[in-house]
Amino acid sequence: MNTEATQLSSSRIRWQGQIESVQCRAWVWRYKMDNRTHHHLGFNLFVKGEADGREGRFIVAVSNTQHTKLQFRIGDVFRGTAWPCIKAKHDIADYYRAGGFKALSRADAQAVPSEPPFTGPLPTIEVFERRGPRMLDTKHWRKQCFVCMWANKSAVEIEYKFGKVKRYRQEPFCYGPRSCPLYDMGPPRQVQYFDTVPSIDDGWMDELCTGQRGDED
Repeated sequence: MNTEATQLSSSRIRWQGQIESVQCRAWVWRYKMDNRTHHHLGFNLFVKGEADGREGRFIVAVSNTQHTKLQFRIGDVFRGTAWPCIKAKHDIADYYRAGGFKALSRADAQAVPSEPPFTGPLPTIEVFERRGPRMLDTKHWRKQCFVCMWANKSAVEIEYKFGKVKRYRQEPFCYGPRSCPLYDMGPPRQVQYFDTVPSIDDGWMDELCTGQRGDED
């Protein structure tokens, strides 16, 4: 995304562009192999357009309330204001604290398709909290799953030395049906901790996060 733009500006900017994807906005706390907590914040708009006078692709973070009111969807063209995410370690977005939204054009509303990727209107953040996520292969997130309403990329905070040192990265997840034919977990993920062999999240935490729903849900 347009990281150069976020580094060059620390004040409110104007942006405009077409939405290419709308995804759940969340951050994850990891500690060794048996602690993975997902915190849900709102939604991310993946936009192709112009921000702070520079053309490119960028991510604008919006709140659950803003999404509920405006119902952002793929193909919409919006403009607005936002602030650069310079030190926001719990966001993957380039810009947050967005406001001043104006719809320049709206895509036609469509029902959720019966086959993936599911590109219909996103539900409220409470639905994502209730469903829970599974790890998703990075290549799948970037390609066939990118437009899916259940796709997610989260900022991850790793408790590397408890209470003293934290490390940060990004990871993709999926909130979609457990039976989705496009789903692929990808390789197990290491969770490093100071002065020990890294723990491995090989998918068993996914069962804890999604075990409350059936395969078709």
